[in-house]
Amino acid sequence: MGKVIRRLVAAFMVGAVAFRAVGSFLSWIEGQEDSSAEAWIDEDEYEDA
Repeated sequence: MGKVIRRLVAAFMVGAVAFRAVGSFLSWIEGQEDSSAEAWIDEDEYEDA
């Protein structure tokens, strides 16, 4: 019975960590989209000059 409880707790913890990791990754992607748009604008400005 103890093994079952430990495995359930471990599975729950792995799921929680995975959920947080996906959330962090999606937040990072959002930040990258904003900064990459500015980077493209900067490159175009340098080419025109």
